[in-house]
Amino acid sequence: MEEAVSSAPAVEDDRPGPAPGGDASDAPTQIPESAPSIDEDALGDLAELAEQSAREQDDLARTGIVLGADISWPQCPKGLGIPERPTLGLPPPLPEAEYVIIGLTNGPAFTENPCLADQVASVRSSGRLLASYAVTSYPDDEALEAVGDDGPYDGSTAGGALANTGYQQAAFGVAEMERTGLETPVVWVDVEPVADFEWSSDLDANAAVVRGVVRGYEDAGYEVGIYSTAYLWAEIVGDLELGLPEWRAAGETSRAEALARCGPESSIQGGEPVMGQWLADSRDHNVTCPGVSADLGRWFADPR
Repeated sequence: MEEAVSSAPAVEDDRPGPAPGGDASDAPTQIPESAPSIDEDALGDLAELAEQSAREQDDLARTGIVLGADISWPQCPKGLGIPERPTLGLPPPLPEAEYVIIGLTNGPAFTENPCLADQVASVRSSGRLLASYAVTSYPDDEALEAVGDDGPYDGSTAGGALANTGYQQAAFGVAEMERTGLETPVVWVDVEPVADFEWSSDLDANAAVVRGVVRGYEDAGYEVGIYSTAYLWAEIVGDLELGLPEWRAAGETSRAEALARCGPESSIQGGEPVMGQWLADSRDHNVTCPGVSADLGRWFADPR
């Protein structure tokens, strides 16, 4: 999530058209010497593709799967962003996306998504369902000095100062949502490596930051979910188990593989699976896990 069309050529018709002042019947008829042969293999392939598409649509209807997308600073017009994260101008969500999850930062915590307001307005005007996610990152010394004592934890301890800094990361995210009118019932806390803003080698210290972020959003009245993978989560915070809802990343793969992430073997920190994500064609795509569509209002705000 941090970084994340060809068309067939037109067929030229070289048959002569109607003579001036005439109609199509005036045009001479050209009969080819021999009719083109039918490619039986090609017809078979087309039929197989049609059947596959029909099966996929049946699967969607049967399981209640809902397709969506997520966007953030990479989709902002080029020329914006912090030096470490210049915006990329990547394409917007596909038309079939029924919900969009918008990132609040320009990569690491305490940095604004430079086109957040425009993205919120665009999703709202499209009538799509809306939610948000926030990348959390390890604080630098400046952030610890500024807000390490500001929060519900004992800032005189190393762990408390880190947790307070995480708490203030959430406060920053809440302020960004209020500033741009982004309404959502849930905030997905994104826990993954952040290049140039690396996590520490102390898993307990990293876990303190994540705990602070989660508490900050919960204290502000939001449900909190976790975006990550089981491997990345363990690399950053070890065996921390919060039991929060999960949005599971699958990487550059397929919808089928993203949907497979809904299984128990892909559990990140003991929470229920809500969505799987995959990357394709310079876009982040998402799919709800089976059963989630019965209560989409729990996970998304409806701007209509």
